[in-house]
Amino acid sequence: MKIFVNANACKDGNGTKESPFKHINDAAQVAMPGDEVIVAPGVYREYVNPKNAGLEDARITYRSEEPLGAVITGAEKAIGWKQFDGDTWVLRVANSAFGNYNPYTTLIKGDWYFGPFVRHTGAVYLNDRQLYETQTLEDCLKGEVYIHSWEPEWSVYKWYTEQDKETNETVIYANFKGKNPNEENVDINVRRNCFMPSETGVNYITVSGFSMNKAATNWAPPAAYQDGLMGPHWSKGWIIEDCEISNSKCSGISLGKYYDEANDHYFTYKHVKSATQMERDAVCRGQYHGWTKERIGHHIVRRCHIHHCEQTGIVGRMGCVFSTIEDNHIHHINNMQELAGAEVAGIKLHAAIDVTIRRNHIHNCTMGIWCDWQAQGTRISQNLFFENNAPDENIPLVPGGMSSCDVFVEVSHGPTLMDHNVCLSKLSFKLASQGCALVHNLCLGPVSSIGSGSDMPLSNGTMAPRYTPYHIQHRTEVAGMMTFLHGDDRVYNNIFIQNWPVKPLEAKEDMGFIMFDNQEQGTRIFDDFPTYDEWIVHFELDNPEPSMFKMQDYHFAKLPCWISGNAYFNDAKAWKHEDNKYVCEDGKAYVNLIEKDGKYEIETNVYDLLQGWTTDLIDSDTLGMAFEPEQRFENPDGTPIFFREDYAGDVRSLKALPGPFANAAKKFTV
Repeated sequence: MKIFVNANACKDGNGTKESPFKHINDAAQVAMPGDEVIVAPGVYREYVNPKNAGLEDARITYRSEEPLGAVITGAEKAIGWKQFDGDTWVLRVANSAFGNYNPYTTLIKGDWYFGPFVRHTGAVYLNDRQLYETQTLEDCLKGEVYIHSWEPEWSVYKWYTEQDKETNETVIYANFKGKNPNEENVDINVRRNCFMPSETGVNYITVSGFSMNKAATNWAPPAAYQDGLMGPHWSKGWIIEDCEISNSKCSGISLGKYYDEANDHYFTYKHVKSATQMERDAVCRGQYHGWTKERIGHHIVRRCHIHHCEQTGIVGRMGCVFSTIEDNHIHHINNMQELAGAEVAGIKLHAAIDVTIRRNHIHNCTMGIWCDWQAQGTRISQNLFFENNAPDENIPLVPGGMSSCDVFVEVSHGPTLMDHNVCLSKLSFKLASQGCALVHNLCLGPVSSIGSGSDMPLSNGTMAPRYTPYHIQHRTEVAGMMTFLHGDDRVYNNIFIQNWPVKPLEAKEDMGFIMFDNQEQGTRIFDDFPTYDEWIVHFELDNPEPSMFKMQDYHFAKLPCWISGNAYFNDAKAWKHEDNKYVCEDGKAYVNLIEKDGKYEIETNVYDLLQGWTTDLIDSDTLGMAFEPEQRFENPDGTPIFFREDYAGDVRSLKALPGPFANAAKKFTV
């Protein structure tokens, strides 16, 4: 059955084409498996709370009649501003207008939130751009540049809020820098979410072609309910496609965790367990709350435009499993630098078991992709990354903020595969992990945090190891837990270009963990790791009575690495054990990204300098098995991967050029 919605209908109807509903949520209360909700163009100022689940063979579909014509917003028009002082105006709103959720009294807070300033979930928008919140009315009146902002020219637009208890009103002041808010498009967000079921288990929903914006979301850490402007809320089989998601105060799309009263912001409210113990608890409790392959995940997020959110574009702890995130454009995430903490990235996933992240265009984010804990079977492939770093190196990092990179894999046992990516930011890969494979990538930024970042230093000088789970192959059930030995990495057929000057290797504290900020391009950072032959010899395989205690030193030693077929330019350095490699000693390599009419090309001389050098094709047999979970680098269905198709889908023949492209050229469309 087709159910029709039209915000501009002359009266509220019954959902027929002749008499449509005026509100999408009315349709969401009656839609049943197999139904399609068709939404006419218009602005829908409402929260859509789907009530019923679809079936695998009879989905419930919500479709914008015209692509992006139906706009679901968490904001209301802010009308009736009065001039207060110079460029600063004041708006008074009765608290009854907010119902049971007032974004202007609700503070952003939670586990892993390190922001040093008071921030509310509320926001003021001038012509669809969020203004910067101040701590005092005086700062709002001054309207000065916020020194941490990645967009300093916009950071002079300010707002401030306080409560008038006598009149029971929210009072909002805003500095519009000479603009009259009563003549401009000014909104304030009032609703926490735009499209998200309040209950779990609302399965098999398709959401297609909507524009959604301006939700007053709160912080979404991994051991808490994960808020989002929209998302499936601990369900199965959603398809989110061709949508524009923007201006969430925190996260855009949430594929994440349900609310668990016994494990909700545990550290924030109780303090008595370590920050990582509550994460282990959350994984184990999830087993009792339906976290199985049969019940959770399997979502598709495709062809969406996600931008100007201040925590993440896509967030997901555990609920993201077995999903595919493809062909999305994600940019300008956390550029205001008002929020700070360990959950900030274009895509931030925990427990991305068998998740495929491919063909996405991710730029101008604090981090591009951050896979944290249990990136087992995760594949990050054919993505374009650039400018995932501050636009000016003189912009100071906000206290509690995260350092930038294209891809960060943290404390996972693998197998985690990153292949055919074009990484053009100042840091390509940060791997405070083990069991990772880098295959056929092009990297302008170095590889960093090898052998570091997994243990937390204590004040007595000792290190507290982080034990994280690994799982039964291609399932969610926990197989075991282990700390990090580091290594067990594979680096095959990549191009490494030293694009920026080398700074000395130094240890930096990031989220309390010590990570070595490597600026030297190439694989020499792996020099302290053994080859497989050097590692295996200690285990006395021919000894009929091996000594368990004698082997302890080797059981807790660094794991081996496999590195071959890489090409190095501009004095990038190779692993001391790499025999099959190409080192360019003549000529300076360059890679330029050129935008033309919204499309991108790469212009490079790398393949001229490579002079036809080729290496071997590789597959799952080459990569082998990640040590701790004893799982191969393979497809989610257990079939092998053959690295024959390149970044664009072109096919390699009998030999392989290093890097993401199968054929040598001076220009590539990306």
